[in-house]
Amino acid sequence: MKEKFLENLLAEVRTYNAEEEEAIAKAYYFAAEKHAGQKRKDGEDYISHPVAVAVILSEMRADRDTISAALLHDLIEDTDVTKAEIEKDFNKSIANLVDGVSKISRVNFNNKNEANVANSRKIITSITEDVRIIIIKLADRLHNLQTLEHLEPIKQKEIALESLEMYVPLAFYIGAYRLKSELEDLAMLYLKPEDFFKIEKELAITKKNSKQCLTEMLEEISFLLEKEGIPFEIKIRAKNIYGIYKSLAENNKITDIHDLLALKIMVEDVKSCYLTLGLIHNQYYPLNERFKDYIALPKTNMYQSLHTTVFSPDERLVQAQIRTLAMDKIASFGLTAYWDINKGEAKNVMQDDLAKKFQFFSSLNELNMMFSDDQEFINQTKKELLTGNTYVYNAAGEIVELPKGATIIDMAYKLGTDVGNLLAGATVNEDYVGLDHCLKNKDRVKLLTDEEVVGPTPEWLEKVQTAQAKQKIKEFMKKKGQR
Repeated sequence: MKEKFLENLLAEVRTYNAEEEEAIAKAYYFAAEKHAGQKRKDGEDYISHPVAVAVILSEMRADRDTISAALLHDLIEDTDVTKAEIEKDFNKSIANLVDGVSKISRVNFNNKNEANVANSRKIITSITEDVRIIIIKLADRLHNLQTLEHLEPIKQKEIALESLEMYVPLAFYIGAYRLKSELEDLAMLYLKPEDFFKIEKELAITKKNSKQCLTEMLEEISFLLEKEGIPFEIKIRAKNIYGIYKSLAENNKITDIHDLLALKIMVEDVKSCYLTLGLIHNQYYPLNERFKDYIALPKTNMYQSLHTTVFSPDERLVQAQIRTLAMDKIASFGLTAYWDINKGEAKNVMQDDLAKKFQFFSSLNELNMMFSDDQEFINQTKKELLTGNTYVYNAAGEIVELPKGATIIDMAYKLGTDVGNLLAGATVNEDYVGLDHCLKNKDRVKLLTDEEVVGPTPEWLEKVQTAQAKQKIKEFMKKKGQR
């Protein structure tokens, strides 16, 4: 039975990294020996879990060290194996990954809550050290959710809720939409089962009723692209159940959700994306307010695509998503796509891009440095990063990522200490607003600065949401001798 686990994993690894079979098999046998006699709640040998996590990662084309660390990820926590032993028998990279994934021992804390909070902090901040740690944790959580039926109902809900509150936002931040959607749907299955099955049934009916229309559109668009000599792939994509649930919670009917069913069209280059958009708009009337160009202006997690919603022949609203094949990999897998795109350089490129291109990375770093107390860090991180964001445009048209409830002052300090300290006013959508104006999605914001302004006052502290803004205001007032 154990050999079957290994063969399933190696069969996947052979499709992209056959030369590392021996090294991965070594990690498997080491883990199998150390976990010998341990069972999961479903009665399976415990080794089935780390192998399942490794398989999930291999489907993302993960590198040797990540796969090996997945196989070894529970050893420090559940056996007498140490980090030093893993480094000696394997390498430092694998040892660091396993240590990063392992929970901090509860003996170091006064109570269970302190240990849980410290471990949550460790998970969240691991992304700043090596993003592969959080990717392993996401795969680990996905498999735990897939096998949740074997736990007590109260534990099921606890794990499902934690998944929605912490792991789903982290998957979103690294752009791993496919993983995010799976986590969301599995968590919802245990938190709101009646809603889950009701939406699942309604979605199945909608798919059935829309099948002929979507098939005709797919064939028509395929004909247009072939006629123009544009190489392409095209698929029908359905919105995930939790995504539909959130849309319905905003008082939409299921038939009103414009991206419920979408045609996903993948072409070879950016020029072909815009040519395809023109062909579709020439064939089907577009709903102008539903057009988004995420190629010219990517989302803050590097998602790129053209989105247009058109009227189908039977008067349904159908979204078309147009992107290159490379963009589609990033759209589906986020940073994990780098394993396939960048091969041996993936780890370094992944971490470099995370630091340079992802706004949440710097926000997380700042919060980590700002709060020494674990509970305060978790509270502020949940408030600023894990409970939904607001996305606004600055004067140059760039997207700025802010927490919900953020004000003009928060945005100013997000863009720089000098911008905040010299803030004199602002316009939102070309209208003058107060500095305590609460920003909303898609707002166009122009900040006005003046070298002659007095600078922040104590009242500003009541008008901001972010810890960064509060800290900068206090620093200014301390320097100026204000209280």
